[in-house]
Amino acid sequence: MAKQTNLLLSLELVWWIVTFIVLGAVLYPIISNVDDYPFLIQNIVFIIAFITLTRHLFFLKHSLIAKKQLVKIALIFLSIPFIFFLIYQLNLFQTYLDEKSMDEFMTGMNFTNKPWLIRFIRTEMLFFGVGSIITAVFFPIRMLISIWRTKNRDSV
Repeated sequence: MAKQTNLLLSLELVWWIVTFIVLGAVLYPIISNVDDYPFLIQNIVFIIAFITLTRHLFFLKHSLIAKKQLVKIALIFLSIPFIFFLIYQLNLFQTYLDEKSMDEFMTGMNFTNKPWLIRFIRTEMLFFGVGSIITAVFFPIRMLISIWRTKNRDSV
């Protein structure tokens, strides 16, 4: 049993390393070109939530919480406010794009890279924002299915 736990811990560590590599790769163009990016924290939350929740949707059987029923129940209830938080943060970003422009925080950039970076920021923010919201909606359903399967497997 200890060997299986060590394997699960190693797998979890690998997933977190992959998550931080993707996080760094996506955010590097933004951080290196924009001095004061107002949506950095939201962007980080979107990327981490998207990767982590997607991983648990598809590979729950190979995670540390696979057999922990109380943790799964707690995650079901915690995911409800988290969904609203993600929607609110994406709405803030979209409202900022509608009312203002990304040109406000890109004042020091040259004209050749600016249109590319504006499209990149908008696209990746919407991709990871909408992706994290979708996975956050399916996450409690997946937890509920896992709880139900574990309960019925033990009762038969």
